Amino acid sequence: MLLLCVKIFFARIMDVSLGTVRTIFTVKGKDLIASLIGFFEICIWFTIVREALNTDETSMWIMISYALGYATGTYIGGKLSSSLIKTNFSVQVITSNIKLASLLRNEGYAVSLINIQGQEEKNEKYMLFIEIRNKNLTQLKEFIHKHDKKAFVVVNETKFVQNGFIK
Repeated sequence: MLLLCVKIFFARIMDVSLGTVRTIFTVKGKDLIASLIGFFEICIWFTIVREALNTDETSMWIMISYALGYATGTYIGGKLSSSLIKTNFSVQVITSNIKLASLLRNEGYAVSLINIQGQEEKNEKYMLFIEIRNKNLTQLKEFIHKHDKKAFVVVNETKFVQNGFIK
């Protein structure tokens, strides 16, 4: 029975990890890759479910192995998708620190700057538009916070980029 529990645990890690990655590829519009991953995901799932349900063993450890494999697979799938699937982020920063744009440019970021009017009309505000790769997000957020702790930052995943410069 121990062998069956270990088998179920690792099979669930594989099929759920594949499912998570498949979902991300689907959202990204990569339907052919997602379909291929889905095929292997379901082959693994079907095989392991059939084996788990057809055993004469009635131990709770089978259910626990199945659930633990699912939870672990969800975690690993999330980590895999973060590293395998590259994406861009559009970052908007509202700041009253005009120097922030220059500092960011000196760090290699492409920054577009617009004068804006905030809720308090007496303070000049600026909106910075920055397009980055997902791997640079943490570094960018820390840099902005270091130079303007009150900056309002909005991050959105970018679906399409044409031309321009992306760090």
